[in-house]
Amino acid sequence: MKNDKLQIANQSLYLALALVDLDKKTRFYGTDVPIFHSEIHVIMAIAEHPGIHVGGLADILGVTKGAVSEILKKLERKALVTKEVDELNLSRYSLNLTEKGRKAHNNHLQYHAVLNSMVEEELNHASDQEIKFLTSFLSSFINRIK
Repeated sequence: MKNDKLQIANQSLYLALALVDLDKKTRFYGTDVPIFHSEIHVIMAIAEHPGIHVGGLADILGVTKGAVSEILKKLERKALVTKEVDELNLSRYSLNLTEKGRKAHNNHLQYHAVLNSMVEEELNHASDQEIKFLTSFLSSFINRIK
């Protein structure tokens, strides 16, 4: 039993490292420009909150306005995002995705769908009790790590 638990601990670590490696990879998401992990998550937040401003985006992402501004500069150069003066508050910018940005976002959603289907396939024959245990185990483990 102790070896089984040690094997689960090791496999959990390997899974975490494999997911980190997967996230570190630059992807094109159907566009002609490489998009980094931090960039695609800014794109995702803008897609979910069209017209958002830099401060709101920073709050959602849990980073500084300066960090968001740096990423936005890169996304503008890559023609994925537009910044326009907010007509309701002329001292801030409204953020929106370009057509290419929307394409990247949609392909990112497809990427997540593929990963989700991999998990579903692995759990295809699991019982309700096994799924409840795994859900509880993962939630508890994630909370302890945080």
